[in-house]
Amino acid sequence: MYDVRTIREDFPILNREVNGKRIVYLDSTATTQKPRKVIDAIVDYYENYNANVHRSVYKLAAEATDLYENARKNVGDFIGAKQEEIVFTRNTTESLNLLSYTLESSMKKGDRILISEMEHHSNILPWMRLEEKGILLDYAKIDSNGYLDIEDFKKKLKKETRIVSIVHQSNVLGTINPIDELSSLAKENGSIFIVDAAQSVPHMPFRVNENFDYVAFSGHKMLGPLGIGVLYGKRENLENLQPFLRGGEMIKDVDFHKVSFEDSPIKFEAGTPNVEGAVGLSAAIDYLQDLGMDNVRTHEKQLTKYLMLKFADNKNITVYGPNEAEKRGGVVAFNVKNSQLLRKAKNEGIRLDDFIHSHDIASFLDDSNVYVRSGHHCAQPLMRTLKVTGTARASFYVYNDFEDAEILASKLGDIGVQ
Repeated sequence: MYDVRTIREDFPILNREVNGKRIVYLDSTATTQKPRKVIDAIVDYYENYNANVHRSVYKLAAEATDLYENARKNVGDFIGAKQEEIVFTRNTTESLNLLSYTLESSMKKGDRILISEMEHHSNILPWMRLEEKGILLDYAKIDSNGYLDIEDFKKKLKKETRIVSIVHQSNVLGTINPIDELSSLAKENGSIFIVDAAQSVPHMPFRVNENFDYVAFSGHKMLGPLGIGVLYGKRENLENLQPFLRGGEMIKDVDFHKVSFEDSPIKFEAGTPNVEGAVGLSAAIDYLQDLGMDNVRTHEKQLTKYLMLKFADNKNITVYGPNEAEKRGGVVAFNVKNSQLLRKAKNEGIRLDDFIHSHDIASFLDDSNVYVRSGHHCAQPLMRTLKVTGTARASFYVYNDFEDAEILASKLGDIGVQ
């Protein structure tokens, strides 16, 4: 049975109080809290196995290497991939930059890349860089309900489109994009298909399929430590890419003027890797597997539906993204009107923005230990599409419950918007 009270006990930081009140942490889209199992795995690594991997023949180094490679296998199993198809990076951002730089050599002026208006900056800026070389960047539109406009996507999927890179779940709208359908369209067009899965792999069952060329996600968004990320790539794709970084570990042989590289994935992991990060990520995956990813997804849908119903009772709260919890992840971005202030300003001839600034909302909630994100969420193009400067954002994970959602909704009722 999914028991949030028991789960919360596994997270030391959530058991502390600030000014005599418990923490209501609603910013898991930015980063998740860590269970004791993950913390203990990292401590155990440093106390019992710390050594550099892949390089030494002594027993301690061999044990560390086994831990590192077993973590790689665990990640692969979690998403239905082979061990050799998993590259460890620092985060989703580095994974997508790796692809931008390594795929660049196969592209020419006039080629196109298709993304969407709802992308995180991490899935915009690496591709925008290629515009300097005459490669064109297209954006599929979203509709008024926050869904990807599939017809516009098809229209912009041209014969020159070499790469399609799409977020699976928006970190703002919560929209879950139909990546199976999109990947089929991309493959029919002969395009490389890339998935930004930073917000989906941690929150729902996820399996790679034959149409996914590459998938990127981050460990810290799924109970793992900071500084460890994953790039999945089909083995044949990885073998055909040049390394992103060059240096120690990723070589077979170096002469004075030539080099031969290791097979993938090692050729993409130059230098000493984040071994403890991989170990911690593997422990996080074990924790999530014990909970069951179907249960994680169901729990988040229930919380999201509950909060959206609460918000619907407040006429001054505007929610962005799909109205149906079934079609969105556990993230709710919103803005709040201050109707009294607006009426007063209008009477005095003063023009004000419709909404209370999202930072002010977050600061107000912070006084009660309710922690939400505010600002543009590294998605400024999307904010321009929504015609706002930013939003407040609440996001759920395995340790949140209905009381957390109730406290948030109640506190917003106290902000003076009724």
